[in-house]
Amino acid sequence: MRVESFPPIYRADAQVLILGSMPSVASLEQGQYYGHPRNAFWPLMAELFGLDAQAPYSKRVQALQEARVAVWDVLQSCVRPGSLDSSIERASEVPNRIDELLQEASGVRHVFLNGRKAEQSWRRYFAARIDLPTTTLPSTSPAMASLDFAGKLAQWRQ
Repeated sequence: MRVESFPPIYRADAQVLILGSMPSVASLEQGQYYGHPRNAFWPLMAELFGLDAQAPYSKRVQALQEARVAVWDVLQSCVRPGSLDSSIERASEVPNRIDELLQEASGVRHVFLNGRKAEQSWRRYFAARIDLPTTTLPSTSPAMASLDFAGKLAQWRQ
């Protein structure tokens, strides 16, 4: 039941870092960030950066890199039955090496946290030692149903 994150999506000239918590079961099965068909991440990125949300994954990744957006997860691995962040066993969490990524992508000026679990993990592992502005945004997960797409988009426009 231990799950592991993907390598980061980034280029050295990234200016923004979006951090999730851990890929869902659907994402892990596909080997793609935000692979669940009802996850709003790619449609939001399409609205914000003009990429094609239906393009092949490699093209979407390339479009994010060209927009100077990096994507990763706060956690490198954890024990989590299913896909819900609330199922992550806290004692099993292993954080990613975000500080090392930020050394390579030294132009990152802001970190956006995709949901509350990403925020909680960021605070636990990185907030005290990484001095960058952070903003917590509503999760793009379909499990975050209290906001519709328009509501999420309004907050993600930051």
